[in-house]
Amino acid sequence: MATVKKKKISDILSIYMESVLENEQFPLSVYRFCKINAIEESKFYKTYASLDSLKHEVWQAFFENTIDLIHKNQRFDELSRKDRLLTFYFTFFEVLLLNRSYVFFALNSLGSSMSAIGQLKKLKKCFKDFSTDLIEEGNVDKTTKITQHPVVLFSEAAWVQLLFLLKFWLDDTSEGFERTDEAIEKSVNVAFNVFDNTQLEALFDFGKFLWKEKIK
Repeated sequence: MATVKKKKISDILSIYMESVLENEQFPLSVYRFCKINAIEESKFYKTYASLDSLKHEVWQAFFENTIDLIHKNQRFDELSRKDRLLTFYFTFFEVLLLNRSYVFFALNSLGSSMSAIGQLKKLKKCFKDFSTDLIEEGNVDKTTKITQHPVVLFSEAAWVQLLFLLKFWLDDTSEGFERTDEAIEKSVNVAFNVFDNTQLEALFDFGKFLWKEKIK
C-alpha cells in the first residue's frame, strides 16, 4: 500500500488495507484478522472498536493526509476560498491515486451504493467541517443576513459535490486523469458562482462538459 505520510496511517491500518487487497474481501472478524496478521487483539481494541470503525478510519486518514499536505504551503490560509477548495480537491485526489486499488475495491465491491457510502462517515464529517469554515467565511463578506447562505445546506451540497467528483474519478480513463481535473475546476467554478450570486455562465459551461462526458 502506498501512503503519502506514514504517521497518519497506523500499522494496523496499513495491514488492514493490504489484507483487503490481497484477499479481495474485507476481513470478517477481528479474531481472524488479528490471528492471520500476528496482531494481538488487545492491541487492536486499544485503537479500534471494530472492523467497521477501521474501514471508516481509512477514509479519515486520507483526509488528514490531505490536510497535512496542503498546510505545508505556509501561504495556504492566504489563498482565496475558491483556491483553497481547489487545492484541497487536487491534493485529495493525489492521495487517493496512491491508494487507488484500495479505493476502487472499497467503493465497488459492496454492491449497494448506500453500503459503499456508509464507510465514508468520518470523511463526511471532516470534509463538512472543512467546507463549513469556507462557507462561514464567505457569509462574513455578505452585507445582509438575507444574502447569507445556510451553512448546513451548503455544506451538504459541498459533500454531494465531493461524492460526484469521487465517482467521476473512479470512472475516468483519461490520461493523467485530466478529465477529473477539468471536472474539479468547472464544478468549483459553479459552486462559487452560485454562492456569490454571479452569472450562470459557469453553470452552462459545466452542463456542456457533463453532456460531452455522457455522450462519450
